[in-house]
Amino acid sequence: MTGKILVTRSSMPEYEEYCEEIRDLWETHWLTNMGAKHKQFQADLKSYLGVENIDLLTNGHMALELSIQAMNLHGEVITTPFTFASTTHAIVRNGLEPVFCDIDPVDFTMDASKIESLITDKTCAIVPVHVYGNVCNIEEIQRIADKYSLKVIYDAAHTFGVKYKGKSTADYGDASCFSFHATKVFNTIEGGAVCFHDQDFGLNLYRLKNFGIRGPEVVDGVGANAKMNEFCAAMGICNLRHLEAEIEKRKLVVERYRSHLDSIDGLQLNPVQKDVDANYSYFPVVFNEKVFGASRNEVFNALADNGIGARKYFYPLTNTFDCFHGRYDEHKTPTALHMSKRVLTLPLYADLSLEDVDRICDVVLKTAKKTSVRIADMIR
Repeated sequence: MTGKILVTRSSMPEYEEYCEEIRDLWETHWLTNMGAKHKQFQADLKSYLGVENIDLLTNGHMALELSIQAMNLHGEVITTPFTFASTTHAIVRNGLEPVFCDIDPVDFTMDASKIESLITDKTCAIVPVHVYGNVCNIEEIQRIADKYSLKVIYDAAHTFGVKYKGKSTADYGDASCFSFHATKVFNTIEGGAVCFHDQDFGLNLYRLKNFGIRGPEVVDGVGANAKMNEFCAAMGICNLRHLEAEIEKRKLVVERYRSHLDSIDGLQLNPVQKDVDANYSYFPVVFNEKVFGASRNEVFNALADNGIGARKYFYPLTNTFDCFHGRYDEHKTPTALHMSKRVLTLPLYADLSLEDVDRICDVVLKTAKKTSVRIADMIR
């Protein structure tokens, strides 16, 4: 067995490049509070994404939580349970009630055909999630939102660098929230951003991330502290220079996976979406145990035994979390529940060698054969 393979690995610039980028911080001693690096990174992102407005925050969760708060929402929010904890927690921490919509069985995003049946007179917003780099049914979600006068706040943590019909996913909805966590396609070590159109929303968001401060002697709101520091902004400046090259490397890894797994019965791979320029952020595989010959958990354990990290992502569903025990019925989202018990994301990062991809796939495929042999022996 060769070295351990982690499920992900952070993309980083050359050491010398980052050191050069932060050199002037030692001269200015300006380390936070929207300094020169923050402003440069903000401008770089605005240009790269082609958006009207963008604000930087300390992480993706605060981007989402404060965006919801900045819209002064009340009542119910339609969202998905097939997501990371942050999405649901951001809603609940704002005193709102999440109403869970099931997912599309092909691309794992919110099933837009089920949204309208969940709308009540208490519904104030929709919080869809672009999943594994897959883009939601944007047109239908916006049609429904316009019909019922609802806000749309996208959890776009998985789609930085993704374009739909030639336009960045950042430019859809009332707000699109990104995570720049170290595990993402693009990272600032820790960080997040919100892209938006409405200037009043932007003012509210800014005040919320900066203690409610409007000016040097005016604090007219109760805010948090969610400002991105200069070192994270500097990492973002560096990593943005190399993003397209990193995505191309990830594409090669995904293509190698597909060459091994595309035609295997009992495996459902991530779809190739029409009109989407992908970022190759994750490689999920859904295991049909009866057809493939091994369950998701058996494959997970076999990979771990061979020093290979994988992730049951997303499992468990957020509407089954212990902190919400008895509050929601996961059987109302049966497709999400089904997928959560069968999906496994395999290692994927820009520096993952194609030989390691071959090794991972070999373990996956051999697990099915070994399991089949065990079952056959038991029958005998």
